[in-house]
Amino acid sequence: MSPILVRPVREQLEHDRIIRLLQGKFRRRYEAGMNPGIEQNVPVVSGGSGLYPDLALFGQERGRRLQIVVEVETGESVNHLEALSQWASFSKLRAAFHLYVPASMVEVARRLCEDNQIHVNEIWSFHMVGDEVRFTLVQRSRETAPQVRVAAKARRKPAAPVRKRVTRSAKPAPRPAPKKAAKKPGRAQKRR
Repeated sequence: MSPILVRPVREQLEHDRIIRLLQGKFRRRYEAGMNPGIEQNVPVVSGGSGLYPDLALFGQERGRRLQIVVEVETGESVNHLEALSQWASFSKLRAAFHLYVPASMVEVARRLCEDNQIHVNEIWSFHMVGDEVRFTLVQRSRETAPQVRVAAKARRKPAAPVRKRVTRSAKPAPRPAPKKAAKKPGRAQKRR
């Protein structure tokens, strides 16, 4: 359970609304399972213990492999305890870890990740414009998580030799025009 035992009601409603919006956004590309509030619907197993991120995005292929773990924070929950108890655990998974924080807390979240050596693939900010929530990508990691990189290398097959492809143009190159011979006299000139 999160160190933020009880969020203020208003923040909890905002938190759950953002989770539902993100689930709708990701539903087209992934099979999205969510854990709003204190619900524990979709566990993610890590080292024998179950973790419950706000969103767990699985691939739609047959194996249903975990692709992305999404954690949504509010102003109250961007703190040192939350970073150590949840973010650190999610960053150690083989899936990409995406963190969504209020626009006013982006620098605090970055500093917490750097200080505690927490690898976050993407940090997104969100802010309200009227009733609409707007998301902005703030930071994208250039590297994949270390565990994912090792797994990708193990799956890689040796590269096949590259064959050179011979290309032929559709039209042959134009030939130079033959030189014209002097004009032959026409019929009228022959009769004379």
